[in-house]
Amino acid sequence: MEFEVLGTLEVRSREGGVRLSPKIGGLLAALLCRPNVMISEDRLVEALWEDTPPKSAIKSLHVYVHHLRQALGESGRVGRGPVGYRLMTAPGEVDAVRFEELVDQGRLALADGNPERGGELLREGLALWRGPAFTGQDTMPLVREEAARLNELRQVVAEERFDAELALGRHRDVAAELTALVSEFPYRERLRAQLMTALYRMGRSTEALEAYREGRDLLVGELGLEPGRELVRLEQAILANDPELEAPQRVENRAPRPRRADGAVARAGGGAGDGGGAPAPASADAHGAPARPHAVAPVPAQLPPDIADFTGRRSQVAQLGFGLHGEDPGSRSADADPLPPSPMVISAVAGMGGVGKTALAVHVAHEQARNFPDGQLYVNLRGSESSPADPAQVLSRFLHALGIEGGVVPDGLEERAALYRSRLADRRVLVVLDNAASERQVRPLLPGTPGCAVLITSRARLTGLEGARLIDLDVFEPQQAVALLAAIAGAERVAAEPAAAEEIVRLCAHTPLAVRIAGARLAGRPQWSLARMARLLGDEQRRLDELATGDLAVRASFELSYAGLTEGTRRAFRLMSTLEVPDFAAWAVAALLDDGLERAEDHIEALVDAQLLTIAETDATGRLRYRMHDLVRLFGRDRAEAEDSAEDRAAAQQRAFGAWLWLAEQGTEYVPGPCYATMHGLAPRWPLPSDEATELLTDPMAWFDAEWAAMSAAALQACGLELDELAWDLAGCLAKYFDVRGRFDDWRRTHEPALALCRRTGNKRGEAVLWRGLTDLQTWSSTQRSGDAMAEMYDQSQQMLDLFQEVGDKRGMSDALVMRTWGLVSQGKSREAMDSAEAALDLAEAVDYLGGRARAYHVMAIVDHEEKRYEDALGHMTKTLELARLLGNPRFEATALQFLGAAQCLTGDVANGRDNLLRSLDMARALEDRYSEVFSLLYLTRLYIAVGDPDALPTALIAAEHSRRNGMDHHLADALTLLGDIQLADGHTEQAVASLEEAVPLWRTRGWHSFLAPALRSLAQAYEATGRQAAAAEVRREADGLTREPVADH
Repeated sequence: MEFEVLGTLEVRSREGGVRLSPKIGGLLAALLCRPNVMISEDRLVEALWEDTPPKSAIKSLHVYVHHLRQALGESGRVGRGPVGYRLMTAPGEVDAVRFEELVDQGRLALADGNPERGGELLREGLALWRGPAFTGQDTMPLVREEAARLNELRQVVAEERFDAELALGRHRDVAAELTALVSEFPYRERLRAQLMTALYRMGRSTEALEAYREGRDLLVGELGLEPGRELVRLEQAILANDPELEAPQRVENRAPRPRRADGAVARAGGGAGDGGGAPAPASADAHGAPARPHAVAPVPAQLPPDIADFTGRRSQVAQLGFGLHGEDPGSRSADADPLPPSPMVISAVAGMGGVGKTALAVHVAHEQARNFPDGQLYVNLRGSESSPADPAQVLSRFLHALGIEGGVVPDGLEERAALYRSRLADRRVLVVLDNAASERQVRPLLPGTPGCAVLITSRARLTGLEGARLIDLDVFEPQQAVALLAAIAGAERVAAEPAAAEEIVRLCAHTPLAVRIAGARLAGRPQWSLARMARLLGDEQRRLDELATGDLAVRASFELSYAGLTEGTRRAFRLMSTLEVPDFAAWAVAALLDDGLERAEDHIEALVDAQLLTIAETDATGRLRYRMHDLVRLFGRDRAEAEDSAEDRAAAQQRAFGAWLWLAEQGTEYVPGPCYATMHGLAPRWPLPSDEATELLTDPMAWFDAEWAAMSAAALQACGLELDELAWDLAGCLAKYFDVRGRFDDWRRTHEPALALCRRTGNKRGEAVLWRGLTDLQTWSSTQRSGDAMAEMYDQSQQMLDLFQEVGDKRGMSDALVMRTWGLVSQGKSREAMDSAEAALDLAEAVDYLGGRARAYHVMAIVDHEEKRYEDALGHMTKTLELARLLGNPRFEATALQFLGAAQCLTGDVANGRDNLLRSLDMARALEDRYSEVFSLLYLTRLYIAVGDPDALPTALIAAEHSRRNGMDHHLADALTLLGDIQLADGHTEQAVASLEEAVPLWRTRGWHSFLAPALRSLAQAYEATGRQAAAAEVRREADGLTREPVADH
């Protein structure tokens, strides 16, 4: 498949062009901005809808992704990740990627002294362009940025290619093309200089000077600026008929430049003079213009040494390099001429202590130093310390470095700043302001004219700096952290113990300073194993003590940030660190502090500014969520244990848990999950203000989408603290949500520890409620491959019935009896099953339990179906649907429609049955409920088989895929049985054998004989069709034995 973005968006498969609707094309364009890179759902929503996304944007995005996969014809093309999607592409499939690969190869050839090969590669890359990048899609935010980058790169590459052509004496070949481009891009001085050089070498010096005058008139008249110094020098050289401007001898090929002993490319002179004739003297630049005279003022070189083992940060290095001078630092050879001056650029890197801001800034500054030939200034502004540097004193130091004698330096800050800016005028100096405290400290240190650039690091985000490019630096990715550890401790040691290395960097929270310290300790102790270092760091109580060596210490880095906070914000920080949740919203902090939301948000903002708290995302309710890095949390806990009493810490935690519970018990009433009786305990709640709560719970499912991970962690933390009432109630509130969203593993992980705690503490009500949810989960959504699930359901429901009887809850007893009925009906005990269902109905009616009545009628219909009393089943399902609608539970309504539709089909009402099944399918998909969706697909498959509809096979395949992916063994067994029947009928006997051989063992674990027996008979037919008579006889005997088993009806 081919994806073309260098012009209009075009997609071609082997069958031809792929047509896309505007929205689907926009989604593909956004994904093509970062091929093979995960793009978050939020970023994609922003790209598609900018500032006005609909409330259903995420759901719409999922639909668009589905349509895109269909259009591309390869479901694996658009991969799903934990936070978004990525477009999977192979080498050579994306023209923009191929373009950049050719550019990289061309630049390497040019740097290696081969302009012939370099120019050829650049021409090949430029030939891929059909127009401006992403034409027609470039109004979308993400695409707009990438299109601008590619279009600018195209221009730069074109200029590099002309340099190569001029170096080969091909000025006549490029003059016409340069004339057209200068007309199209009249402000690009490099193009104009190339045109002037070509015209001069063709003997058309008058036209060359006219090109200069036209450019100058345009710059002065339109922008109020004089041409750059390179263009001015070139005009002077033309006026003087400088022999250095003469064309080199035209060559068709040339050998690579000789290299010095140190491996660097030998320089013969300026770029144009390298073309194959006599080398140009060192006084000529890339266009043949005389080089600038040596500056009289000193050239400061104050950068600290570069980091020898600098690791990772490739994207940030490229971003800063491009920002500082519009070019990736790695795109030019080390001995290339400095770039022409650009408008003054400010780049500000923010991040928490220890994240590697200084290392990044110093490394980038060294990479970019050649583009700032008038010097590099550096200062540590000590912004994280108690006494930040005085800007006036810093200016004094800078002025001395720039050649101003001490007696000439004025006294006042404003006067020093004015002199500093005057000194930097018309110079190209890079200023590195490390560890800045605030915008106020930085502003006097900013140059005032183009040509200079400023690189700032700070723990605070300097959002008040006008025009600054802000970059937030986070911790390393795991593989980057391992690479840094290997660079310091030794690659062989890391390769010998890869698991221990990964554990070390995980315990260091992938923070560069912590990894560096761990690596340094290992380097100083070559006899230590990495496993020993991992064990030392594994003790949370001592981890920060272990992360110290020499003058490096993680705790000291955090203490600097902590010391600058107010006492109220310090307390907020300490209490936040006691929560073991992945992230949280501001209202949870208000509960921790037992204070108002506004004051909580003030503390949060102060902590974000201090880089002790990070903004994780905007959640589904529109609230910002905040996260503490692991080492920061450990530091906060240390401070909490030292400064807050155990009682205060425990009270704060319970208030936060109580706030989650207070919101959850209200929200769960409106989650369209199973219509169980909602039951709660006696744990204390922390109510939020009514207006805030109303806004949060406008969409209860969205609130649970935002909070389920934090609530799960809170429930597990409550288990660890032996808070059984909070633990079981928090876990119980998540059951319906987990069921609807298909988060079965998370359901199990929260319920099992809370259930064990309730059993230890004798909390019968909590045990009964959690056991109810786990029984449902283990029966219908288990990946268990042995045992009898339905028999276990019967046993577990009997235990549940005893527990609910013990606490005197008739609603719970009704729920337990319904579950027991399912177990009985699966064993063929129809009379006993109907008695159980009727008892459940009686209990539900006695306490006016609407959901219990609905579930009782539903399971009565199942008993009727097993006994082939289809008219009775239809009547019971009609009552079930009526009650489901009274409940206002769309999930249970979809379930009722499924079974009603099936009953209608069995009674001959195929049209209404099909309609109800399709309606239930639409409802399940709208709720993103995979379990109900698959159930509808299975019944539709049965209908399609019965009426001979060819959609039977694809419908069964989709049901099997969803069931397998979501661990739904009952549905998977059913889907595979139907698939086998379809394949057998179509004559695909080997496929039928494979499907049925997988289905039968699954049915054996279910223990539902009326499903297992037909699957065995179908497998016997498949064996017979493939000549395996003995195998067929064996499975047929098993099926006959199931149907002859006595049924224990009472």
